[in-house]
Order: sequence, then C-alpha cells, then structure tokens
Amino acid sequence: MDKKVLHKEFEDAFRRVSNSSQEFPPDVLLQFYALYKQATQKNTFSHNEGEHELVSAFKINALLQVKGMTEDEAMEAYVEAAKKYL
Repeated sequence: MDKKVLHKEFEDAFRRVSNSSQEFPPDVLLQFYALYKQATQKNTFSHNEGEHELVSAFKINALLQVKGMTEDEAMEAYVEAAKKYL
C-alpha cells in the first residue's frame, strides 16, 4: 500500500476510534493502544503517575505482542482492527 494512502487511512481510523461512543472490551482497547504506540512512537512505554501496576503490566504485555511490527505494519493492523470493531 502507498505510504500516503496508508497514513491517511491510519489517521482516519484513529479519529473514528477516538471519537467513537462505543465501549470497547479491555483487550481491544489494549490492542488499539499497542498498535498506535508501535505505529507512532517506536513502542515506547511511559508509566502514568497514579496508574495501577496491573494496568501498566497489561500495557507492557500488549506492547510486547506488537514489538516485531514495523510502523507500517502496525498502521495496517490498526486500520484493520478499526474496520473489525467499528
């Protein structure tokens, strides 16, 4: 897929997911989180002050699951997940 088209589709998918009033199950939210981070921030993790340790553990686990993906692969997977869950 052309990079410009992929980036536009990814941005559109992110906007739709972010603005959705739909309540996603926790595992789906973690999938979106990890794919977004991998696509945009090279799989970085930051601990938010006051965040429960269990939440942080789930986030780390989700990031580990997408660790081998390239930015483009993560964008494609995010777009596909958005199509699947919206």
